[in-house]
Order: sequence, then structure tokens, then C-alpha cells
Amino acid sequence: MWKFLLLAVAGYLLYRLFANDIAKKGKASKTEDAEETRRKVEAGEMVKDPVCGVYVSTEGNISVRDGDKVYQFCSYDCRDKFLNQLKEGGRELPPLG
Repeated sequence: MWKFLLLAVAGYLLYRLFANDIAKKGKASKTEDAEETRRKVEAGEMVKDPVCGVYVSTEGNISVRDGDKVYQFCSYDCRDKFLNQLKEGGRELPPLG
């Protein structure tokens, strides 16, 4: 009986030890990710999607050119919403080509 009780307590202590380590690593990685995103935005490697606000790479392949301005999108859904907003506002981008 005592062996089982000691084993249960040791197991619980190990669980708590590792659970705290995992939680700390999760918080640290979120901070590092935010800092990395901020650095890339400042360097011009990432821009904000004008529809949903997610940061995307400037080298992404989902984009729309409006004169000299190029808009980058996280998905085709966001791109389509952007184009529909332009149409509703009375503007339409000329076709490429």
C-alpha cells in the first residue's frame, strides 16, 4: 500500500514539474514569435493583410496590384473580399495583361 502511495506522489510531482516547464516554453515561444514578426515587418519582409490583419510575407503569391501599390493576402478568400469591397465602393481594378 505504501509503495503505491509513494509511486502516486512521485508521479504527480513529476507531472507538475514537466507541466510547468511546458507552460513556460509555450510563453517564451509566443514572445519570440512576436519579436520575429515585428522584426520582419520593420525590415519590409512582411506586410499586413488589408482584410483580416494577419501578417504575410511580401514574397507571397496571393497579391493584387493597384497602380504602384501591391496588396498581399493570406488567402484567396481575403483577396476576393478585398476585390468585392472595391467593386461595392465603385472601383474596379483593370485586368492584368
